[in-house]
Amino acid sequence: MIQGQLILVSAPSGAGKTSLVSAALESDSDLVVAVSHTTREPRVGEQNGVEYHFVDHENFAQMIAAEEFLEHAEVFDNRYGTSRAEVSGKRENGQDVILEIDWQGAAQIRALVPDAVSIFILPPSTQALENRLVSRGQNSEESIQRRLGEASLEMASAVDFDYLIVNDSFDTALSQLLCVMKTGRQATAIQTQRPEIKSLLGL
Repeated sequence: MIQGQLILVSAPSGAGKTSLVSAALESDSDLVVAVSHTTREPRVGEQNGVEYHFVDHENFAQMIAAEEFLEHAEVFDNRYGTSRAEVSGKRENGQDVILEIDWQGAAQIRALVPDAVSIFILPPSTQALENRLVSRGQNSEESIQRRLGEASLEMASAVDFDYLIVNDSFDTALSQLLCVMKTGRQATAIQTQRPEIKSLLGL
C-alpha cells in the first residue's frame, strides 16, 4: 500500500484554519486528522480519542521519556503532543494525515519528517484578522491584542512553509488547500510506490 502524506497546516488564531481543515475532511475521504494527546481536561461534549487523547501529566511525561512524540509543547499550563504511532499508523494505511499545528511544532516535525508537506494559512490583512477575532465574541480586548501580537510572530514564520494560502474567500481558499493536498499525491516519491508504475519504469 502507498504511504499517505503528512500535511502540516498552521495559521494565526482567527485565520480560519480549523474551518478550512474541517471542510477539506468533508470533501476528501482520503484525508484524516491526527488526534493529539493533551493533559487538559475534556470540555463539554468532547470525547477521548475524538477531539484529543486525554492523559494525565504523569502519562504524558512517560511518553516524552519514551520518545513517543513527534513534537510536544506546553500551552497555558497544559501539554499537547503528536504521537508518532498515531501518524505512522494512518500513513501506512494510505491515508493523508493532517496536523493542525503551530509554527514551532511544524518546525520540529519538518526536521524529523523531511517529506512532510507544510501549508500556512494567512488572513487577507491584519485588520481582517482583528475583525474576525472581535466577531467571535469569545475574547476580551486584552486577549485580542495578545493574539494579534502572537499573529505577527507566527506570520513571520510563513516563509518557511511549502505553500501559502490567503483565506480571503473561504471557497477559494478551500479549493486551493485541496489542490495542494491532491497534487502532493502525484509526487514521484509517492507514485513510484505503485507496483504498476514500478513495472512501467523498470524499478
